[in-house]
Amino acid sequence: MDLNKKRILLVDDDEDLLRLLSMRLTSNGYEVSCAQSGEQALALLPVLRPHLVITDLRMEGMDGMALFEAIRKSNTSLPVFIMTAHGSIPDAVTATRRGVFSFLTKPLNGRELLRDVEKALTLSPGGAGADSEQAWRGDIITQSPLMEDLLSKARLAAASGASILIRGESGTGKELLAQAIHRASPRADKPFVPVNCGAIPDNLLESELFGHVKGSFTGADRNYAGLFRSADGGTLFLDEIGDMPLTLQVKLLRVLQEKQVRAIGSALAVAIDVRIISATHRTLEDEIQEGHFREDLYYRLNVVSLELPSLAERREDIPLLANYFLRKFAEESDKPLGSFSPDAMEVLVAASWPGNIRQLCNVVEQAVTLSTSAVISSDLVNSAIRETPDNILSFADARRQFEQEYLVQLLKITRGNVSHAARLAKRNRTEFYKLLSRHHIVPTLFK
Repeated sequence: MDLNKKRILLVDDDEDLLRLLSMRLTSNGYEVSCAQSGEQALALLPVLRPHLVITDLRMEGMDGMALFEAIRKSNTSLPVFIMTAHGSIPDAVTATRRGVFSFLTKPLNGRELLRDVEKALTLSPGGAGADSEQAWRGDIITQSPLMEDLLSKARLAAASGASILIRGESGTGKELLAQAIHRASPRADKPFVPVNCGAIPDNLLESELFGHVKGSFTGADRNYAGLFRSADGGTLFLDEIGDMPLTLQVKLLRVLQEKQVRAIGSALAVAIDVRIISATHRTLEDEIQEGHFREDLYYRLNVVSLELPSLAERREDIPLLANYFLRKFAEESDKPLGSFSPDAMEVLVAASWPGNIRQLCNVVEQAVTLSTSAVISSDLVNSAIRETPDNILSFADARRQFEQEYLVQLLKITRGNVSHAARLAKRNRTEFYKLLSRHHIVPTLFK
């Protein structure tokens, strides 16, 4: 979804007209989505968040006026155009009195249509101003009161420079919320730098966060600024902060207190201006009691606490999210946009979702991949739920994690002997050093 383009939803059971209108509007810079029924349009609305709806009046099932009335219940400011080949003065008067923005008679005049569209998007309170107000949270799809309450708190917290701790189960979207907070903050035009504290081996995390200088250890063939300095002026997102080793917690606390960072091998401390958002699926209070997490660091990070609900606690969002993922994967796989059968949607809404939104995404991707028809059946969904792991890394994350663990294992075996490790990996020494450098791995730590 392109937040910089105005989004238009076309609704008509005439595929040829949809195609023609879509081409005309797309060529004039609008992002266009299509629905072939009022019911399908209603399902797409919360996912697409269009700025304008253009619908045919006469359609089987829900007609254009019924669709307009349904839209008005949830969004009074969204402009709606109604088209008809059976245009009459009474229809037009009734429609405009009830709040329809424009009543269009087929065949449509292209220039007049574009003029009316531009006028609606300029005048509508749901247009440019409202969209810029909502752009910060544009990637978060929800109609849950729990989530709306959380997002209200997040917006308030974003305006301050306070450190924020996001709590929630794995797969609930903690990084997505952190990105939204960054976009809503005064630091939005500066970098957002994420780091997963649990995905990087303990002895490499210090170099990753604070950097190192050239020559400070074998293989340090260049200066590395570190993620704190990369995020200067912006936001550093420390995901799975509960997995950070105690020794590094002390150093992190010092950086937060002194607002300066010292790279490995350097005597020079550099001033930094970084806003910290951290996240965890652990109960940090329990970790403190067990001696695994520093209480002073906890209070430094937990100035504002936000708790993401599990997917099971926001079941009303499951159809929205499932249809969003369906559309995404259908486009990526170049398949026609299908739909879930009513039985399949029932299965999705009723499932326990221990892996939360990440698991739902994986299930929908598998169902789209294996589906041989436009309608995804309950059997296919059930099978995907059984076979899809609760928590699966993206390909890039999995590859990065494998490479780090593999390199660390080689250096443990060879006790930091890079030449020996390179031979075992069947890579030349120069290439192997580049790999170590890419992952900020310090061979001398293994000697």
